[in-house]
Amino acid sequence: MDDLRSGGIDCDIHPAVPALAALLPYLDAHWREAVVQRGLDELRTVDFPPSAPLSARPDWHGASSVAAVGAEVLDPFGTQIAICNCLYGVPMLFTEDMAAALARAVNDWIAREWLDQDPRLRAGIVVSPQNPEFAVDEIERCAADPRFVQVLLPVADELPPGRRAHWPIYAAAARHRLPVAFHGGTTSKHAPSAVGWPSFVTEEYVGRAPAFQGALTSLVCEGVFARFPDLRVVLLGSGVTWLPAHLWRLTKFWRGLRMEVPWLDRPPAEIVREHVRLTAQPFDLPADPAQFGAILDQLGSDALLLFATDYPHWHFDGTDALPAGIAPALARRIMVDNPRATYPRLTETVS
Repeated sequence: MDDLRSGGIDCDIHPAVPALAALLPYLDAHWREAVVQRGLDELRTVDFPPSAPLSARPDWHGASSVAAVGAEVLDPFGTQIAICNCLYGVPMLFTEDMAAALARAVNDWIAREWLDQDPRLRAGIVVSPQNPEFAVDEIERCAADPRFVQVLLPVADELPPGRRAHWPIYAAAARHRLPVAFHGGTTSKHAPSAVGWPSFVTEEYVGRAPAFQGALTSLVCEGVFARFPDLRVVLLGSGVTWLPAHLWRLTKFWRGLRMEVPWLDRPPAEIVREHVRLTAQPFDLPADPAQFGAILDQLGSDALLLFATDYPHWHFDGTDALPAGIAPALARRIMVDNPRATYPRLTETVS
């Protein structure tokens, strides 16, 4: 793959807030004192559960510094741009005001400590989904900085993402030409599976794909894309192979029940191919080029996939972040052309 590692756009890396104390300088006096007085616990989620093997590859130091990210993932791939998606536990808080304050602090921290330190880096805007008005305020504030290229949300919230309570977030994102990215994870206010609380991390990780399926169905059926025709949604870390069968099933039932959703004027599969993109890591296929070709045919478009390493998670396949045997033209599309088409702000800030 050496000939392909040049000028790629990595759509999903995860800088880690080292500790809550790192955010204190980015909080105003009131919230800084509130965090200290309350003894607020750490809200780290990128390595949850702590020290679990799935959290990071043992041969990587983790996304704890700009230098480590540069040496371990940007330089080896010749990455032109990498999008930092900070998985901090802002959505887990019950206090809306504190969540909004910490979202501001995370975004200011990543702008100063990461984006200012390496011109290859961009970031997703961390928002507090507990209160859409606060989330919109944060989008408006961060949108002034072109290095913020998307809005970042957990895939599982208290309400399905298509519900109209979330629409102000999508309106603000579309207004600023920011895709909305849903990453695997939950606000931890409900069971992470449709059948209750699992016992093991394995169950929760396997259950990520059904969570994305439910979120995608909600976005389509509730009419989000009909209301916001310019909106793009990116599914981060969702896997890929579940999508063809899910689109077949969703389209089948739409044909029989379309009276329920009159705003869907065409098959859901067509809507998804226009509006939704998926990161191709973790790539849930055996290392067989023929199987990758079959999945691509079933997806019905080579524009759906975006290059990502998912660094530093265990899912990251190192130097094999793209499927074996992929044609150079398709590799370029996944690594460069599709990300540029998905993220308008990359075109503004990347030569």
